[in-house]
Amino acid sequence: MKIYLDVIGCRLNQSEIERMAAQFRIAGHEIVDEAGKADVVVVNTCAVTGKAVADSRKKIRQALRAGAQQVIATGCWATLEPADTAALSGAVQVVVNEEKEALVADFLGLPVEEFLPGMIARRPLPGAHSRTRAFIKVQDGCDNHCTFCVTRLARGTSRSVPLDEVLADIRAAQAGGTQEVVLTGVNIQAWGQDFDGGLRLRLSDLLAAILRETDVPRLRLSSLEPWELEEGFFGMWQNSRMCRHVHLPLQSGSADTLKRMVRKTNPAAFRRLVERARAVHPEMAITTDIITGFPGEDEKEFAETLAFVREMNFAAGHVFTFSARPGTAAARMEDQVPLTERRQRNAQVREVLAESAQVYRQQFMGQSISVLWELAQEQDGGWLMRGLTDNYLRVEAFSPVNAWNTLQHVHLVEDGPRRMMGEIVD
Repeated sequence: MKIYLDVIGCRLNQSEIERMAAQFRIAGHEIVDEAGKADVVVVNTCAVTGKAVADSRKKIRQALRAGAQQVIATGCWATLEPADTAALSGAVQVVVNEEKEALVADFLGLPVEEFLPGMIARRPLPGAHSRTRAFIKVQDGCDNHCTFCVTRLARGTSRSVPLDEVLADIRAAQAGGTQEVVLTGVNIQAWGQDFDGGLRLRLSDLLAAILRETDVPRLRLSSLEPWELEEGFFGMWQNSRMCRHVHLPLQSGSADTLKRMVRKTNPAAFRRLVERARAVHPEMAITTDIITGFPGEDEKEFAETLAFVREMNFAAGHVFTFSARPGTAAARMEDQVPLTERRQRNAQVREVLAESAQVYRQQFMGQSISVLWELAQEQDGGWLMRGLTDNYLRVEAFSPVNAWNTLQHVHLVEDGPRRMMGEIVD
């Protein structure tokens, strides 16, 4: 059988379709690069915003129009709105998140034991979702109660992936040539806290085990909620294999807004956390998420957010216009901000982040820095290479050979609007 795997949303969703791909391959099936070539299409949906829901619908409809005889819809939107998902077509089968781990086994009618982690070397997905970096799921679900977030409703309480499974997945990735592993989850710093038998492990224990038990060249974390990190946590970055990049979703720079969001932090605590990270690595790339137009956010609160974002000098960030998600407390709050105002504030925050990102990049001009090449495009008798540094700078350079999925030192010579330009020195 030919299988096409599609995805919307977060890196956790990406890690899940990569594991599904490995399971289909174990059973002898082929992963293809387009829905039109497939007998079965699996779409891992998202519901974090209204746009993500619309994109999820679009992906399923595109697969049906491409001629897919069967579409399996899973993920957060399919879980929260299974009837609406199934109503798209009689060819759509819904598999909710609770049953996702067994999706491939159930579909093929095989026991789950046939698909143990690490049984087959990782192979990057073909087509649009190809990644040289391996996204490794270490945790799922969340016990926080952020009032804007629908993910907890879709994915349930926090659950950790056992250490031996994580290590098996990483070893399978390395067997396939992976140079960088990205640990993913809904709330990865909760890893280990739910283990039975009084075994209370922390994320730092997981990182230490990976660095000790594997020799993966790069280890990156996808995202960390900015609280409940032990005092010496950032000491892990003294190991050069830890990527100098930490994503800390702030969401708002106003203490009052953060209270309504039920975030377990405030601007002062967030500032101290960033200071701890930069004390270990002054060049650490700190990136973030911001939501603009949260219910009740007045001009004063937004001005506080804008000022705090300026102060933090983030290396980059994502800005989301508040999207009321059904079933969340924020959707029921009074003082909803008009959509036009939400969007205007979004543009202002993006402008501030663009300025700080440029300042961050400029300090590396003229330096040579290691880049992992993720894309290769044939051009003018050679190859246009695009990739990432460990501190998440996007870099482009010309190579006489295809250097895809290799680490090379690059001399940074120019800062472009989308990525830095460099010259390969290896």
